[in-house]
Amino acid sequence: MKLIDVTVIGGGIVGICSALSLQESGLRVRLIDKDNPGQATSFGNAGVISPWSILPHSMPGFWKNIPKLMLTRWRPLSVRAGAWPNIIPWGLNFLSKGTEENTRAIADAMSLLCFPSIDLYRKYLKNTGHENLVKDSSYLQLVTKANESLLKDLGTQIRISKGANIEIIKGLDLRSFEPSISSEFEAGIVIYNTARTLSPGRLCTVLVNKLKAQGANLIKDNILKIHRNGETWFLKGKKKEYQTKFVVISAGAWSKELLSSIKVDVPLITERGYHVHCSKPGIEILNSVVYPEGGVIASSMEGGVRVAGQAEFGSIDEAPDLKREKTLIKISRKMFPDINLNKTNFWMGRRPSFPDSIPVIGSVPNQPGLYVNFGHSHHGLMMAPKSGEILTNIIMQKPINEDINLLNIKRFIK
Repeated sequence: MKLIDVTVIGGGIVGICSALSLQESGLRVRLIDKDNPGQATSFGNAGVISPWSILPHSMPGFWKNIPKLMLTRWRPLSVRAGAWPNIIPWGLNFLSKGTEENTRAIADAMSLLCFPSIDLYRKYLKNTGHENLVKDSSYLQLVTKANESLLKDLGTQIRISKGANIEIIKGLDLRSFEPSISSEFEAGIVIYNTARTLSPGRLCTVLVNKLKAQGANLIKDNILKIHRNGETWFLKGKKKEYQTKFVVISAGAWSKELLSSIKVDVPLITERGYHVHCSKPGIEILNSVVYPEGGVIASSMEGGVRVAGQAEFGSIDEAPDLKREKTLIKISRKMFPDINLNKTNFWMGRRPSFPDSIPVIGSVPNQPGLYVNFGHSHHGLMMAPKSGEILTNIIMQKPINEDINLLNIKRFIK
């Protein structure tokens, strides 16, 4: 049996971009996913593609906000009962990262992954006939009370130092910039020069079709375990077993379980997110609009308006919290009083999150031929193209003129 050069396990946007980059390097590629590629977690995000989403979630002083996030009206942060034994050690690790030194170092690593995202997506979409799936946009954070000190926080200063164009807009300027928002909001913080996709799910489908047209082998199967014999990796699926020279684990929140089959443990946790999609909203949202108190981002997409976000820690297979649908509908009305919510779809996805907010990319120690590319938390869509490019350069042993040390899985395992 002739081996496929490389098999990517996981067909989310990170796995898809990894497969595309590997294919472009000349390798034969097999992509295996238990579902239709790009139609699970990658399907339901807010569509933001921003070079400036470069701040870790654990920032200096974040711990002070935890009661507010968990106990106020919208409860944008919650922990399911069964998740507490895992979330306590993970959470302590997470909070320990919240120093200014760590924040700046992690922001550097996130910048490396996010900065080229818009250009790389446009490169992948070129000549597909679907170039319009990525649209120039801005990122607008709503503010109830205008305050000039809003631009003086550490996160904003880091973004500005890296070249972000950020300003506060108020009054008529705000209403002109985003006409549908509620008059309750006095101001907004705008980050210019971002983009968004009009359909995360269709973006994935277009790129998967490109993979297939270029000769990739796509298989629908659930890989349960992996093991190595000599120079060959064996992937045990629910349907059959596969052999490959190189294997890339890019299965998002399911990656931890796959690694555990070879006794490699990483502090990855499942962070669930939700959305409501309004098919006939009666309004158009011109930008990616953030409401921090609700923990959501809203934007217009193909087929309506999507309001997505919130963070719920729970087991990977636990059923969705159906109360979230009503919460998201109420948040949508608070942000956009004229929105029509008669027809909505409710969705939940599973983010793969490490305590330091950045993924693992590269080889696994003492496991020749095994590579990883997962753990992108809230930023998978933005980080996917560059993550795939870095992974390909590592596998192909090409020179890397960028500091990728923080992305190494060695930070979690010896």
